Amino acid sequence: MSADGLIVVDKPGGMTSHDVVSRIRRLARTRRVGHGGTLDPMATGVLVIGVNRATRLLTYVIGSAKSYTATIRLGQSTVTDDAEGEVVAATPAGHVTDEQIRAGLTPLTGEIDQVPSAVSAIKVDGQRAYKRVREGEEVTLAARRVTVSRLDVLAIRRPGPDVVDVDVDVDCSSGTYIRALARDLGAALGVGGHLTALRRTAVGGFTLAEAATLPQLEERAPDVVNLPLAAAADRFFPRRDATADEAKVLSHGGPIAQLGIAGPYAVFAPDGSLLAVVSERDGRARAEIVLAPA
Repeated sequence: MSADGLIVVDKPGGMTSHDVVSRIRRLARTRRVGHGGTLDPMATGVLVIGVNRATRLLTYVIGSAKSYTATIRLGQSTVTDDAEGEVVAATPAGHVTDEQIRAGLTPLTGEIDQVPSAVSAIKVDGQRAYKRVREGEEVTLAARRVTVSRLDVLAIRRPGPDVVDVDVDVDCSSGTYIRALARDLGAALGVGGHLTALRRTAVGGFTLAEAATLPQLEERAPDVVNLPLAAAADRFFPRRDATADEAKVLSHGGPIAQLGIAGPYAVFAPDGSLLAVVSERDGRARAEIVLAPA
């Protein structure tokens, strides 16, 4: 069975995030596998997978910032806001200038209130929004505050007289829908828009540079973990080293003295093993999750 830790996977197109989890369960020979943030089947790139005890770190991974490269096609709207859905409207976009495209992206940068794509995994009255859409329902989701800290144009291409392809580089907060950026740019320019390519290049500090493909993981099985639990926590959180006495208290879920470290942060035992992820409140450092072996 595989060790506890994280795997940075370069997800291929055409697979759901759950498909990747299923494959890793087989390779790692354990049921305790989860992912740190869904990627649509069309999308490729960084998918952080937790194995065994490291699945408990995934809550923090899901909430971290993300980076993407994407291609927005102007001139066509689709039911899913990406290339997987049928085209529902086409408006010639050949007249849209490069300057208008750049100007149209400006209001989509910074802190924005974004309406998620109706075909998303958000639950409406207990059922996923995409299921309701597929069943013919009109679904309008509430806007949510997200941050797009960087939205750079890499290239503007004109593959045909009626469509314009815009390649962008995006840094954003968790919960941002790149499909919705494509839709909203198209709407602002009056020609419609959807996403034709999406590649996630980073999740928190985990990047494509360290990502393994599924064939590479197949070759390494069952030793598929590339970041053991302690190393993963050390990469992801501020670090605190506990004394032997503190380690004993913390491993049983008890509080220890606070040090004024902005949390959450990882606490390590004198032998270098990971004890817990803690945050400081009410004058004490208290465990959010205890990771010391039982």
